[in-house]
Amino acid sequence: MLSDFCLFIRHARILLPSGEFLLGDIHTCGRRIVQVAPDIPVPTDVTAYKEIDAQGLTLLPGVIDPQVHFREPGLEHKEDLFTASCACAKGGVTSFLEMPNTRPPTTTQAPLDDKLKRAADKCLVNYGFFIGATPANQPDLHNAQPTCGIKIFMGSAHGALLVDHEAVIEPIFAEGFSEGKYNRLIAVHAEDQARINQRRKEFAGITDPAVHSKIQDNQAALNATKLALKLSKKYQRRLHILHLSTAEEAELLREDKPSWVTAEVTPQHLLLNTDAYAEIGTLAQMNPPLRSCHDNEVLWQALLDGVIDFIATDHAPHTLEEKAKGYPHTPSGMPGVETSLPLMLTQAIEGRCSVAQVSDWMSTAVALAYGIPNKGAIAPGYDADLVLVDLENYHPVLREELLTKCGWSPFEGWNLTGWPVMTIVGGQVVYDRGKLNTDVRGEALTFTS
Repeated sequence: MLSDFCLFIRHARILLPSGEFLLGDIHTCGRRIVQVAPDIPVPTDVTAYKEIDAQGLTLLPGVIDPQVHFREPGLEHKEDLFTASCACAKGGVTSFLEMPNTRPPTTTQAPLDDKLKRAADKCLVNYGFFIGATPANQPDLHNAQPTCGIKIFMGSAHGALLVDHEAVIEPIFAEGFSEGKYNRLIAVHAEDQARINQRRKEFAGITDPAVHSKIQDNQAALNATKLALKLSKKYQRRLHILHLSTAEEAELLREDKPSWVTAEVTPQHLLLNTDAYAEIGTLAQMNPPLRSCHDNEVLWQALLDGVIDFIATDHAPHTLEEKAKGYPHTPSGMPGVETSLPLMLTQAIEGRCSVAQVSDWMSTAVALAYGIPNKGAIAPGYDADLVLVDLENYHPVLREELLTKCGWSPFEGWNLTGWPVMTIVGGQVVYDRGKLNTDVRGEALTFTS
């Protein structure tokens, strides 16, 4: 039985909750970490176990990716929960939070239950799902269980999930305010749809994908973030700002960020900018769009200073055929779960941040913000969701090695270090030096806040 099975990882460079490293061993039993110490002998009462020699490797808490679009149900030609979770395992992502813009959208308990069942059947890693706001589903937003939060598309969405007027957005923030009844996290895609619509008219007929960053400009993002922040403050409502992309938003939060507000940034908004359109065309197209080098620098500083709390990928795959249609007929989005950890660890090795900071931004801080118990640290009692990475060797991002169904990356050719060598989910090895154990299944995440 899994509950009796133990794992001993030997001679690893282990990241401790303090941010310091210990050269030593870790003992897991079942799904939990039992002991972390310089040397751990096998107890006499342990009969079912496996030992892993991690000499030369660094052991980190598994990545928790808090914003992904895995396309199931309804858009499985782009990605599905099985292929996406395989990509997660290869990238050291042991848990994910998935967005509601599937077909049908996750806006009531029934499609949420359907996703949970699909994930239980298919996912090699742990999973959680957002419920999506519409102009008319307030009771579902506050009563559906289990969910990590409410997603509001203030812009860049279509159909029922577009909630783009203050008069419709405010009641979601206000619900239960007078009774102190609800404070479920509200996560916003903050773009001003009215401004986007107007600028689409202004730039109509231009087929250079670089115009995407002008249509959905910095002001569109700032307008929406200001509105969300205003409503959050008015109702003391837990707010999370997804994929922050502009210097202006970062400086706004630097000056005015209540304790109950958090924000995230993607690796692409840190490492790519509008120059990418000339290099990879519509593969650089996403929402919110890539920005300038100046935005890159300000976002980095905000992350280092704690103005931005953590990192998400916004993994949003589309097929190469879809991306080849030509702007403005191409969909926005790019994959990311396989490359996010090595991208950020490469930045750490190059001196821009520390390995401990990367782990905090990609695991510990996410678990704290979403109230996910027993995740995000290597310590006794925590779940054995772990990743062993190689910080000594570099390897390029190669299209033929990707497991995401879409089969491409905006970072193709980038030479990175910190690639996962082994990924462990709930005490089970799910990825080992290029090989997947597709018999492993993750669990549904729980949320305490």
